Amino acid sequence: MIRRDRPVYTVTIARAVAPMAIIAFAATILFLFPPAQYSFYPRCPIHEFLHLECPGCGTTRALAALLHGRLAEAFRFNALIVSLLPVAGAYAIRCYFRFLQRKPLLWLPMPTAATYLAFAVTILFTVMRNLPLRRF
Repeated sequence: MIRRDRPVYTVTIARAVAPMAIIAFAATILFLFPPAQYSFYPRCPIHEFLHLECPGCGTTRALAALLHGRLAEAFRFNALIVSLLPVAGAYAIRCYFRFLQRKPLLWLPMPTAATYLAFAVTILFTVMRNLPLRRF
């Protein structure tokens, strides 16, 4: 007698574990090899060529600081990303459960005003962090 449900079960477990394993691997690399000490992390082309910090500059260093439990340092590297991590985490969990249920991954509907607000906050953050008065 041949059991056909075993390969399906194995594929289901692999499907559930793969995203978590990838995240754990990336977090381990970031934890063991901090960007401040190792140079194999990619550099921001905007910062390299224009000498301006884009909204994403400092994200890798901020995530590494968070993994080491240094919240204040993470905020100094990139306050916008650190502030948005709880929202991104909640959305990632929602997408993960939809992925496990084999449902399509859809963007959440967002009001137009919220989209404009997000762009305005990002632009304001970018301008403020590039002013010589105060570092964000």
